Amino acid sequence: MKLWVKMLLGLVLGVVAGMLLKENARYLKPVGTIFLGLLHMLVILLVFSSMTVGVTSINDPKKLGRVGLKTIGMYAMTTAVALVIGLFFAKLFNPGNGIGLTHESVNLSIDETPELLNLLLSMIPKNPIASLANGNILQIIVFAIFFGLGITFAGEKGKPILRAMESLSDVMFQMTGMVMSMAPYGIFAIMAWITGSFGSGVLYPLLKFIMAHYIACIVHAVLVFGFILKVMSKLRLRPFFKGMGDAITLAASTTSSSATLPATLHCTQQNLGVSKNIASFVLPLGATMNMNGTAIFQAIAAVFISQAYGITLGWESLLMIVVTATLSAVGTAGIPGGALVTLSIILGSVGLPIEGIALVAGIDRIRDIVGTAVNVMGDSVVSVWVAKSEGELDIDQYNNGEVVGFEHATTEKNLG
Repeated sequence: MKLWVKMLLGLVLGVVAGMLLKENARYLKPVGTIFLGLLHMLVILLVFSSMTVGVTSINDPKKLGRVGLKTIGMYAMTTAVALVIGLFFAKLFNPGNGIGLTHESVNLSIDETPELLNLLLSMIPKNPIASLANGNILQIIVFAIFFGLGITFAGEKGKPILRAMESLSDVMFQMTGMVMSMAPYGIFAIMAWITGSFGSGVLYPLLKFIMAHYIACIVHAVLVFGFILKVMSKLRLRPFFKGMGDAITLAASTTSSSATLPATLHCTQQNLGVSKNIASFVLPLGATMNMNGTAIFQAIAAVFISQAYGITLGWESLLMIVVTATLSAVGTAGIPGGALVTLSIILGSVGLPIEGIALVAGIDRIRDIVGTAVNVMGDSVVSVWVAKSEGELDIDQYNNGEVVGFEHATTEKNLG
């Protein structure tokens, strides 16, 4: 049985177990916590090594700049489109109408909202070792880019460090295969805990919100990702979704783009034929700054909160939401709940009560099941498009539909 089938089975059985066990499902949570901990254990060194190797693999500085501009430009465009789609479905469903809250109705203590300028300045690591120790992914990526450039410009003297980074990257991929063998059990425990904790009744007051978010995510995936693959890249859609099966299933289960990054790197390279240097550059960057599913949530949540408090948002405010959310996407952490922090920036930009975050915090994990899957698909679609435009996509590998699982890939590499 293929790994993605095992993971999907674990997800379904976890939902059933959660409905049966209800509050007792919390005893399964430690199993899921261990699995998530192992995934996060991989992320820091995997991002640092793969990003560094990715930068050094593009020996031509002009090509590195070209790939960087393509990647960031496409990420910004898809994020902005996702926000517009989210706003459209929020207005279509009107999920917050009739709640009738006042500012005193909801109490929530939240840290001071960071300014966008400070958020952008925080990208620069003052101490890269501290960034690695604290797990600041964005700062690690910035340092890895400069580190990779330094290795490239050092020429022969930089090759020993490059070989060490390549070795570290390979070791991290081997560890990924080991951890992913535990995925079905971790997914089962996570889904059982979520279902047992929230139940089905808690969804009713926010059912319209959930429906609006899920439908908007599906529309975005079909129309926007389909356009990039079919029209801009001249590729078939079926091989993409088939090849990304493992990563999409893991993303829906863990609700963490960062934790899914090892699977995303594997699927795009082994199943879709994206070159290692493109995938290693584009995907870690996307796991931090490209959050299409999260952008859809933030747009719907802003409208939902405004309707709940009886505050009317004009077109100027809606435009401000699009601009602010696109810029603040750079600082969105690719972990469960990271979108709530960024949402506080968006609410503040249009004068909405920040305490309204409490309204959506309870269902954040439920809506993030689909949202994170869209986040991961968005990163992968851009990596395929960039690789195709740079002539670094193996078209035959993409089209043949052969899916290589983690365990199989790891075994083959060991035998080789």
